[in-house]
Amino acid sequence: MIDYFNISKQDKNIKKKILKDISKVISNNNFILGKPVNDFEKKFSNFCNVKYAVSCANGTDALFLALKSLNLPKNSEVILPAMTWISTILSVINNNLKPVLVDIEKGTPLISIKNIKKKINSHTKVILPVHLYGSVVDVRGIKKIIKNKNIFIIDDAAQAHGARNLDNKKVGSLSDISCFSFYPGKNLGCYGDGGIITTNNKTICNKIRKLRNLGSEKKHVHDEIGINSRLDTIQATILLNKINKLNFFNSKRYKIAKYYNNNINNIKITKIQYSKKSIYHQYVIMLKNRNLLIRKFKKNKIPFGIHYPKPLHKLECFKKLFKGKKFPNSEELANSCISLPIDPNLNKNKIYKIVKILNSF
Repeated sequence: MIDYFNISKQDKNIKKKILKDISKVISNNNFILGKPVNDFEKKFSNFCNVKYAVSCANGTDALFLALKSLNLPKNSEVILPAMTWISTILSVINNNLKPVLVDIEKGTPLISIKNIKKKINSHTKVILPVHLYGSVVDVRGIKKIIKNKNIFIIDDAAQAHGARNLDNKKVGSLSDISCFSFYPGKNLGCYGDGGIITTNNKTICNKIRKLRNLGSEKKHVHDEIGINSRLDTIQATILLNKINKLNFFNSKRYKIAKYYNNNINNIKITKIQYSKKSIYHQYVIMLKNRNLLIRKFKKNKIPFGIHYPKPLHKLECFKKLFKGKKFPNSEELANSCISLPIDPNLNKNKIYKIVKILNSF
Protein backbone atom coordinates (compact mmCIF):
# COMPACT_ATOMS: atom_id res chain seq x y z
CA MET A 1 0.00 0.00 0.00
CA ILE A 2 1.23 3.50 -0.90
CA ASP A 3 0.44 6.29 1.57
CA TYR A 4 -0.20 9.84 0.44
CA PHE A 5 0.84 11.04 3.89
CA ASN A 6 0.64 8.75 6.94
CA ILE A 7 0.94 10.77 10.17
CA SER A 8 0.74 7.72 12.42
CA LYS A 9 3.70 6.02 10.72
CA GLN A 10 5.70 9.25 10.64
CA ASP A 11 5.28 9.77 14.40
CA LYS A 12 5.74 6.12 15.39
CA ASN A 13 9.13 6.64 17.06
CA ILE A 14 7.95 9.55 19.23
CA LYS A 15 4.44 8.27 20.01
CA LYS A 16 5.29 7.01 23.53
CA LYS A 17 6.98 10.29 24.46
CA ILE A 18 4.01 12.28 23.13
CA LEU A 19 1.54 10.18 25.13
CA LYS A 20 3.68 10.52 28.25
CA ASP A 21 3.77 14.31 27.90
CA ILE A 22 0.01 14.48 27.26
CA SER A 23 -0.51 12.48 30.45
CA LYS A 24 1.50 15.11 32.36
CA VAL A 25 -0.74 17.87 31.01
CA ILE A 26 -3.82 15.97 32.19
CA SER A 27 -2.27 15.39 35.62
CA ASN A 28 -1.30 19.06 35.92
CA ASN A 29 -4.87 20.08 35.01
CA ASN A 30 -3.63 23.03 32.92
CA PHE A 31 -5.25 22.79 29.50
CA ILE A 32 -5.38 26.41 28.28
CA LEU A 33 -2.21 28.51 27.81
CA GLY A 34 -0.19 26.15 30.01
CA LYS A 35 3.60 26.18 30.18
CA PRO A 36 4.09 23.98 27.07
CA VAL A 37 2.36 26.70 24.99
CA ASN A 38 4.91 29.28 26.07
CA ASP A 39 7.73 26.75 25.63
CA PHE A 40 6.63 25.95 22.10
CA GLU A 41 6.28 29.62 21.15
CA LYS A 42 9.88 30.19 22.24
CA LYS A 43 11.08 27.09 20.43
CA PHE A 44 9.28 28.01 17.21
CA SER A 45 10.56 31.60 17.24
CA ASN A 46 14.09 30.23 17.65
CA PHE A 47 13.47 27.77 14.83
CA CYS A 48 12.43 30.62 12.52
CA ASN A 49 15.23 32.92 13.73
CA VAL A 50 12.71 35.56 14.73
CA LYS A 51 12.14 37.43 18.00
CA TYR A 52 8.50 36.64 18.76
CA ALA A 53 5.92 33.93 18.17
CA VAL A 54 2.30 33.94 19.33
CA SER A 55 0.28 30.76 18.96
CA CYS A 56 -3.44 30.58 18.21
CA ALA A 57 -6.20 28.09 17.43
CA ASN A 58 -5.52 27.57 13.71
CA GLY A 59 -3.87 28.98 10.61
CA THR A 60 -6.99 30.83 9.46
CA ASP A 61 -7.10 32.70 12.77
CA ALA A 62 -3.38 33.44 12.47
CA LEU A 63 -4.03 35.35 9.25
CA PHE A 64 -7.11 37.07 10.71
CA LEU A 65 -5.25 38.15 13.86
CA ALA A 66 -2.23 39.37 11.88
CA LEU A 67 -4.42 41.69 9.81
CA LYS A 68 -6.53 42.75 12.79
CA SER A 69 -3.42 43.75 14.74
CA LEU A 70 -2.66 46.48 12.16
CA ASN A 71 -5.96 48.30 12.86
CA LEU A 72 -6.39 49.25 9.20
CA PRO A 73 -9.19 51.54 7.95
CA LYS A 74 -12.25 49.76 6.53
CA ASN A 75 -11.90 48.77 2.85
CA SER A 76 -8.12 49.13 2.88
CA GLU A 77 -6.78 46.99 0.03
CA VAL A 78 -4.88 43.75 0.56
CA ILE A 79 -3.11 42.18 -2.42
CA LEU A 80 -3.05 38.35 -2.50
CA PRO A 81 -2.72 35.57 -5.10
CA ALA A 82 -5.74 34.22 -6.95
CA MET A 83 -4.45 30.68 -6.39
CA THR A 84 -4.43 29.76 -2.71
CA TRP A 85 -6.56 28.10 -0.03
CA ILE A 86 -9.71 30.01 0.95
CA SER A 87 -8.37 30.93 4.42
CA THR A 88 -6.08 33.56 2.88
CA ILE A 89 -8.94 35.62 1.46
CA LEU A 90 -11.34 34.96 4.35
CA SER A 91 -8.91 36.69 6.72
CA VAL A 92 -9.15 39.80 4.54
CA ILE A 93 -12.93 39.84 4.14
CA ASN A 94 -13.59 39.08 7.82
CA ASN A 95 -11.49 42.13 8.74
CA ASN A 96 -13.69 44.33 6.51
CA LEU A 97 -10.81 44.86 4.11
CA LYS A 98 -10.87 44.69 0.30
CA PRO A 99 -9.12 41.72 -1.37
CA VAL A 100 -7.26 42.49 -4.59
CA LEU A 101 -6.34 39.35 -6.51
CA VAL A 102 -3.16 38.94 -8.53
CA ASP A 103 -2.32 36.06 -10.85
CA ILE A 104 0.49 33.62 -10.13
CA GLU A 105 3.62 33.47 -12.27
CA LYS A 106 3.16 30.98 -15.12
CA GLY A 107 4.61 27.55 -14.36
CA THR A 108 4.92 28.26 -10.64
CA PRO A 109 2.54 28.25 -7.66
CA LEU A 110 3.67 31.73 -6.55
CA ILE A 111 2.24 35.23 -6.89
CA SER A 112 3.56 37.31 -9.79
CA ILE A 113 5.66 40.15 -8.40
CA LYS A 114 5.44 42.23 -11.59
CA ASN A 115 1.64 42.00 -11.36
CA ILE A 116 1.74 43.06 -7.70
CA LYS A 117 3.44 46.27 -8.83
CA LYS A 118 0.58 47.01 -11.25
CA LYS A 119 -2.05 46.71 -8.48
CA ILE A 120 -0.45 48.97 -5.87
CA ASN A 121 -2.24 52.27 -5.23
CA SER A 122 -2.90 54.70 -2.38
CA HIS A 123 -5.42 52.27 -0.83
CA THR A 124 -2.95 49.34 -0.69
CA LYS A 125 -2.05 48.64 2.94
CA VAL A 126 -0.93 44.99 2.91
CA ILE A 127 0.61 42.53 0.48
CA LEU A 128 -0.17 38.95 1.45
CA PRO A 129 1.96 36.48 -0.55
CA VAL A 130 1.51 32.72 -0.09
CA HIS A 131 4.36 30.20 -0.02
CA LEU A 132 2.14 27.68 -1.77
CA TYR A 133 3.18 24.00 -1.69
CA GLY A 134 6.22 24.99 0.42
CA SER A 135 7.77 26.99 -2.43
CA VAL A 136 9.10 30.36 -1.26
CA VAL A 137 7.95 33.73 -2.64
CA ASP A 138 10.63 36.33 -3.36
CA VAL A 139 9.71 38.57 -0.43
CA ARG A 140 12.86 40.61 -0.99
CA GLY A 141 11.55 41.44 -4.47
CA ILE A 142 8.26 42.61 -2.97
CA LYS A 143 10.12 44.80 -0.49
CA LYS A 144 11.92 46.51 -3.36
CA ILE A 145 8.69 47.56 -5.09
CA ILE A 146 7.09 48.90 -1.88
CA LYS A 147 10.19 50.73 -0.63
CA ASN A 148 9.27 54.04 1.02
CA LYS A 149 5.58 53.10 0.89
CA ASN A 150 3.57 52.50 4.06
CA ILE A 151 2.65 48.92 3.13
CA PHE A 152 2.98 45.83 5.34
CA ILE A 153 3.92 42.34 4.17
CA ILE A 154 2.12 39.46 5.87
CA ASP A 155 3.10 36.13 4.37
CA ASP A 156 0.90 33.04 4.48
CA ALA A 157 3.42 30.39 5.52
CA ALA A 158 0.87 27.67 6.29
CA GLN A 159 2.69 25.25 3.96
CA ALA A 160 6.29 26.39 4.46
CA HIS A 161 7.58 25.29 7.88
CA GLY A 162 11.37 25.22 7.59
CA ALA A 163 11.62 26.55 4.03
CA ARG A 164 14.30 29.12 3.22
CA ASN A 165 14.80 31.87 0.65
CA LEU A 166 17.81 32.27 -1.64
CA ASP A 167 19.61 34.22 1.11
CA ASN A 168 19.16 31.15 3.35
CA LYS A 169 16.77 33.04 5.64
CA LYS A 170 13.90 30.99 7.05
CA VAL A 171 10.28 31.60 6.22
CA GLY A 172 8.84 33.18 9.35
CA SER A 173 11.53 35.85 9.43
CA LEU A 174 11.12 37.34 5.94
CA SER A 175 8.11 39.62 6.40
CA ASP A 176 6.58 42.01 8.92
CA ILE A 177 4.31 39.18 10.09
CA SER A 178 4.22 35.49 9.13
CA CYS A 179 1.34 33.07 9.68
CA PHE A 180 1.59 29.29 10.03
CA SER A 181 -0.89 26.44 10.35
CA PHE A 182 -0.39 23.23 12.32
CA TYR A 183 -3.25 21.35 10.67
CA PRO A 184 -2.36 17.62 10.95
CA GLY A 185 -1.37 17.28 7.28
CA LYS A 186 1.21 20.07 7.37
CA ASN A 187 4.97 19.41 7.42
CA LEU A 188 4.69 20.33 11.11
CA GLY A 189 1.22 19.35 12.24
CA CYS A 190 -0.47 18.63 15.55
CA TYR A 191 -3.34 16.21 16.22
CA GLY A 192 -6.06 18.80 15.78
CA ASP A 193 -6.06 22.45 14.80
CA GLY A 194 -3.32 24.93 15.66
CA GLY A 195 -1.57 28.02 14.34
CA ILE A 196 1.16 30.54 15.12
CA ILE A 197 2.22 34.06 14.14
CA THR A 198 5.83 35.23 14.02
CA THR A 199 7.19 38.79 13.96
CA ASN A 200 10.16 40.92 14.98
CA ASN A 201 7.83 43.75 16.01
CA LYS A 202 7.23 43.77 19.76
CA THR A 203 4.20 46.08 19.53
CA ILE A 204 2.49 43.78 17.02
CA CYS A 205 3.39 40.73 19.10
CA ASN A 206 1.87 42.21 22.27
CA LYS A 207 -1.30 43.22 20.44
CA ILE A 208 -1.78 39.77 18.89
CA ARG A 209 -1.17 38.16 22.28
CA LYS A 210 -4.14 40.10 23.62
CA LEU A 211 -6.35 39.71 20.56
CA ARG A 212 -6.05 35.90 20.56
CA ASN A 213 -7.18 35.78 24.21
CA LEU A 214 -10.40 37.83 24.16
CA GLY A 215 -8.46 41.09 24.20
CA SER A 216 -6.77 40.26 27.49
CA GLU A 217 -3.36 39.40 28.88
CA LYS A 218 -4.50 39.59 32.49
CA LYS A 219 -7.66 37.83 33.62
CA HIS A 220 -10.73 40.11 33.67
CA VAL A 221 -8.74 42.98 32.13
CA HIS A 222 -9.87 43.49 28.51
CA ASP A 223 -8.35 46.45 26.68
CA GLU A 224 -8.84 45.14 23.12
CA ILE A 225 -11.83 43.68 21.29
CA GLY A 226 -10.37 40.25 20.67
CA ILE A 227 -11.44 36.72 19.82
CA ASN A 228 -11.05 33.33 21.48
CA SER A 229 -8.22 31.69 19.54
CA ARG A 230 -5.73 29.84 21.72
CA LEU A 231 -3.47 26.89 21.02
CA ASP A 232 -4.39 24.39 23.72
CA THR A 233 -1.72 22.91 25.95
CA ILE A 234 -2.09 19.34 24.66
CA GLN A 235 -1.49 20.40 21.05
CA ALA A 236 1.51 22.49 22.14
CA THR A 237 2.91 19.41 23.88
CA ILE A 238 2.58 17.40 20.67
CA LEU A 239 4.27 20.14 18.64
CA LEU A 240 7.15 20.42 21.10
CA ASN A 241 7.95 16.79 20.33
CA LYS A 242 7.38 16.97 16.59
CA ILE A 243 9.40 20.12 15.83
CA ASN A 244 12.58 18.19 16.70
CA LYS A 245 11.96 15.92 13.69
CA LEU A 246 10.90 18.64 11.23
CA ASN A 247 14.23 19.18 9.48
CA PHE A 248 14.74 15.42 9.17
CA PHE A 249 11.36 14.84 7.51
CA ASN A 250 11.72 17.93 5.32
CA SER A 251 15.02 16.51 4.02
CA LYS A 252 13.25 13.24 3.18
CA ARG A 253 10.56 15.14 1.28
CA TYR A 254 13.29 16.96 -0.62
CA LYS A 255 14.88 13.65 -1.68
CA ILE A 256 11.54 12.30 -2.92
CA ALA A 257 10.93 15.53 -4.87
CA LYS A 258 14.42 15.31 -6.35
CA TYR A 259 13.69 11.76 -7.55
CA TYR A 260 10.43 12.95 -9.14
CA ASN A 261 12.26 15.87 -10.78
CA ASN A 262 14.98 13.63 -12.22
CA ASN A 263 12.88 10.66 -13.27
CA ILE A 264 9.44 11.83 -14.41
CA ASN A 265 9.91 11.89 -18.17
CA ASN A 266 6.62 12.23 -20.01
CA ILE A 267 5.88 15.00 -22.52
CA LYS A 268 2.24 15.05 -21.35
CA ILE A 269 3.36 16.15 -17.87
CA THR A 270 4.57 19.61 -16.89
CA LYS A 271 6.62 19.84 -13.70
CA ILE A 272 5.99 23.16 -11.97
CA GLN A 273 8.94 25.27 -10.85
CA TYR A 274 9.65 25.27 -7.11
CA SER A 275 11.98 27.64 -5.28
CA LYS A 276 15.48 26.29 -4.65
CA LYS A 277 14.93 25.67 -0.91
CA SER A 278 11.30 24.59 -0.97
CA ILE A 279 10.16 22.03 1.60
CA TYR A 280 7.65 20.39 -0.79
CA HIS A 281 4.52 20.38 1.32
CA GLN A 282 2.94 19.17 -1.89
CA TYR A 283 4.60 17.88 -5.06
CA VAL A 284 2.37 19.08 -7.90
CA ILE A 285 2.47 18.32 -11.61
CA MET A 286 0.26 19.67 -14.41
CA LEU A 287 -1.36 17.84 -17.32
CA LYS A 288 -4.29 18.50 -19.62
CA ASN A 289 -5.89 15.05 -19.40
CA ARG A 290 -5.96 14.88 -15.59
CA ASN A 291 -9.02 12.63 -15.41
CA LEU A 292 -7.29 9.90 -17.44
CA LEU A 293 -4.38 9.88 -14.99
CA ILE A 294 -6.76 9.86 -12.04
CA ARG A 295 -8.43 6.74 -13.42
CA LYS A 296 -5.05 5.07 -13.87
CA PHE A 297 -3.99 6.05 -10.33
CA LYS A 298 -7.21 4.63 -8.89
CA LYS A 299 -6.77 1.40 -10.84
CA ASN A 300 -3.25 1.02 -9.45
CA LYS A 301 -4.21 2.19 -5.94
CA ILE A 302 -2.01 5.30 -6.09
CA PRO A 303 -3.33 8.05 -3.77
CA PHE A 304 -3.32 11.65 -5.01
CA GLY A 305 -4.63 15.12 -4.21
CA ILE A 306 -5.79 18.21 -6.08
CA HIS A 307 -4.49 21.47 -4.57
CA TYR A 308 -6.70 23.24 -5.51
CA PRO A 309 -9.52 22.52 -8.02
CA LYS A 310 -10.62 26.18 -8.24
CA PRO A 311 -8.81 29.51 -7.85
CA LEU A 312 -10.41 31.99 -5.46
CA HIS A 313 -12.39 33.97 -8.07
CA LYS A 314 -14.08 30.75 -9.27
CA LEU A 315 -15.35 29.71 -5.83
CA GLU A 316 -19.14 30.03 -5.56
CA CYS A 317 -19.04 32.44 -2.61
CA PHE A 318 -16.76 34.91 -4.46
CA LYS A 319 -18.16 34.78 -8.01
CA LYS A 320 -20.07 38.06 -7.63
CA LEU A 321 -17.13 39.79 -5.94
CA PHE A 322 -14.78 39.00 -8.83
CA LYS A 323 -17.29 38.90 -11.70
CA GLY A 324 -15.54 39.28 -15.06
CA LYS A 325 -12.04 38.89 -13.58
CA LYS A 326 -9.63 36.47 -15.23
CA PHE A 327 -6.40 35.02 -13.86
CA PRO A 328 -5.25 32.61 -16.60
CA ASN A 329 -2.19 31.14 -14.87
CA SER A 330 -4.18 30.40 -11.70
CA GLU A 331 -6.98 28.88 -13.76
CA GLU A 332 -4.53 26.73 -15.70
CA LEU A 333 -2.94 25.37 -12.53
CA ALA A 334 -6.34 24.67 -10.94
CA ASN A 335 -7.62 22.87 -14.04
CA SER A 336 -4.54 20.72 -14.59
CA CYS A 337 -2.87 20.15 -11.20
CA ILE A 338 -2.51 16.84 -9.42
CA SER A 339 -0.50 16.27 -6.24
CA LEU A 340 1.67 13.17 -6.01
CA PRO A 341 2.32 11.19 -2.80
CA ILE A 342 4.96 12.95 -0.71
CA ASP A 343 4.92 10.93 2.51
CA PRO A 344 8.47 11.25 3.94
CA ASN A 345 8.55 7.51 4.61
CA LEU A 346 7.83 6.38 1.04
CA ASN A 347 10.43 3.78 0.08
CA LYS A 348 12.25 3.59 -3.26
CA ASN A 349 10.09 0.77 -4.61
CA LYS A 350 6.89 2.74 -4.06
CA ILE A 351 8.32 5.92 -5.56
CA TYR A 352 9.60 3.90 -8.51
CA LYS A 353 6.11 2.46 -9.05
CA ILE A 354 4.54 5.94 -9.04
CA VAL A 355 7.08 7.27 -11.55
CA LYS A 356 6.73 4.19 -13.77
CA ILE A 357 2.97 4.74 -14.00
CA LEU A 358 3.48 8.43 -14.76
CA ASN A 359 6.00 7.73 -17.52
CA SER A 360 3.86 5.04 -19.16
CA PHE A 361 0.69 7.12 -19.00
